[in-house]
Amino acid sequence: MEGSALPRTRLAVLFGGRSTEHQISCISAGSVLAALDRERYDVVAIGITPEGRWVVAPDDPRALAAHGTVLPAVDASGAAVALPGDPSAGGLVLLEAGELPHALTAVDVVFPLLHGPYGEDGTIQGLLELAGVPYVGSGVLASAVSMDKEYMKLLLGARGLPVGPYVVVRDREWGSDPQSVRGAIDAIGYPVFVKPARGGSSIGISKVLERSDLIDAIEAARACDPKVIVENAVSGREVECAVLEGLGDAAPEASLPAEIHVGTDHDFYDFEAKYLTDATTFDIPAQLDDKTTDEVRRMAVEAFVALDCAGLARVDFFVTDDSVIVNEINTMPGFTPSSMYPRMWAASGVDYPALVDRLVQLALERGTGLH
Repeated sequence: MEGSALPRTRLAVLFGGRSTEHQISCISAGSVLAALDRERYDVVAIGITPEGRWVVAPDDPRALAAHGTVLPAVDASGAAVALPGDPSAGGLVLLEAGELPHALTAVDVVFPLLHGPYGEDGTIQGLLELAGVPYVGSGVLASAVSMDKEYMKLLLGARGLPVGPYVVVRDREWGSDPQSVRGAIDAIGYPVFVKPARGGSSIGISKVLERSDLIDAIEAARACDPKVIVENAVSGREVECAVLEGLGDAAPEASLPAEIHVGTDHDFYDFEAKYLTDATTFDIPAQLDDKTTDEVRRMAVEAFVALDCAGLARVDFFVTDDSVIVNEINTMPGFTPSSMYPRMWAASGVDYPALVDRLVQLALERGTGLH
């Protein structure tokens, strides 16, 4: 009928989660909630507590904002919900004490703004596939591989993309033969970065300058993940590039790259430098020559394709005097006001609301199932 409004897409924004990046996920969600066009989208906010409980959350970006060094978290007092892994269930189910579960709302598409394990690693993606609900971002395989830095590097290397020297420290090897592990790390040379193999936001990462500090650094990483990766510290410029999948048959696109400059009061781009201080500055776009810029953008798309990513990814590089090295890829990068992924696309001509809308449209276009 003339003048009638088009039906709005029911979008669930899913955030929080069980990983150490819970609070960053909440801030990302607040930014996305603020950017969504409410004439196009009927939004339901779903938070996941650090214990894994799904609850209905307020659709209020202000409640998910950071206030100085105080970061938000999911309020566990909301009504409990679940998403059955059954496409015939019709979406989210409300779980009220003393009552049988009953339908809360159908969902057309989910934006899983979850970072780290139990969210960015293929687990949520698998549930959404079972439920038959389209979702923003990469599928099960790409999410799982990209989350695990060992297998990410193996696949990138197999496709001919350069990665730096590294050693994987598994739980049983560290427990049974730590001397051999330390010897393997000695062989790649110091300084090194010691990281949880399946973590993000620089949580649990240490820069180790000499062998005497290695054990403490490995134990700090193991507190986040029993599997640890130790990487040779590449002496180069830290450059990032955002990739966005094309609609229809269009090829993935790379943004203009950005360069990170960490202040002298931080040894590296750690959690505090990323989120809690103004010590870090950025060049957006990065001040690179045209040849290097083209190389970074080309390699970012190649990494995206090599890992079979979908929707979006941020690819991180080290740029030296004579090479471009892939550091890692993030399949659900941060969407906070300071996050590099949306800022790079803004510098490339795609503003934040348009970026969020395109990602949702990509998810609807892709659907679920084998591709």
